[in-house]
Amino acid sequence: MENRQWRLRARPTGMVDASHFEKVAVALPSPGPGEVLVKTAFISLDPAMRGWMNDTRSYIPPVGLGEVMRAIGIGTVVASNDPAFVAGDLVTGPTNVQEYAVAPAKQWFKVAKDVAPPERWLGVLGMPGLTAYFGLLDVGQAKAGETLVVSAASGAVGAVVGQIGKTLGMRVVGIAGGAAKCKYIVDELGFDAAVDYKSEDVRAALKKHCEKGIDVYFDNVGGELLDVALAMLRKQARVVLCGAISQYNNEGGVVVGPKNYLSLLVNSARMEGFVVFQFAQRYTEGVMKLAGWYGEGKLKAKEDVVEGLEKFPDALQRLYRGENFGKLVLKVA
Repeated sequence: MENRQWRLRARPTGMVDASHFEKVAVALPSPGPGEVLVKTAFISLDPAMRGWMNDTRSYIPPVGLGEVMRAIGIGTVVASNDPAFVAGDLVTGPTNVQEYAVAPAKQWFKVAKDVAPPERWLGVLGMPGLTAYFGLLDVGQAKAGETLVVSAASGAVGAVVGQIGKTLGMRVVGIAGGAAKCKYIVDELGFDAAVDYKSEDVRAALKKHCEKGIDVYFDNVGGELLDVALAMLRKQARVVLCGAISQYNNEGGVVVGPKNYLSLLVNSARMEGFVVFQFAQRYTEGVMKLAGWYGEGKLKAKEDVVEGLEKFPDALQRLYRGENFGKLVLKVA
């Protein structure tokens, strides 16, 4: 039996494309002592993957040239050399972009098959959901009655951020691209208002929907949208830097920083970046809370599923072009 993989062949300097990857087939791996072999079912395609391709200092080492592209996924245990797992268990963990994965047992997280579809554990109940949970509550210090604005609001993280905000009793305004996505976050997810950055004057729209200003801005985009939000902060506001997808594929890796940062000074506001890995010791807490809200119908989810491992490079490009609608996942088989 063979294991199909996508490996990083070259480091992109602008938009990532198929030329940066190489598809190979290798022998099926065998688990060593304390390891677990998993057959991948779905792979999560996330904005952070673009940063992992850069040979620069970051919160995690870059993917090496010739290595299997890093990714989180979900699949079924085929063989286990650890008593905590048995064949047939549904687990999520470091599958990377390949058909089969071997990793130490401590890196796999067993999930309940009857709670939600497998792909949902890569979205609202997975890393994106945990990112939203810890980012809004711990970093953003969100409170009832405050105004929350979130960019990329129909995406995997943004959609959960907005719904948690509504659960807390906040006024929630989402920024999304296109009428369909804006309608979705208001009509189906319960946001109070939506701003279409593709067709509206974002500054004017936010002034309309946030009459008293912004208490918490949850940023997934960076660039111009971050600057607009900074100009509208209230006293003691918090800006949560989760991502900057508008900047990841800039030619030469040049990042455009915020111009309105003095708003932080005059409003005694705070801007803080984070990565979800810093809350690893509390993942169980986060998953239990998210699963509870999901079971109560307070968290809804939408996945954008691309079928076929061979479509990985094209599917990843869709993410950075903003063409996905909901959590983007790759179905392997």
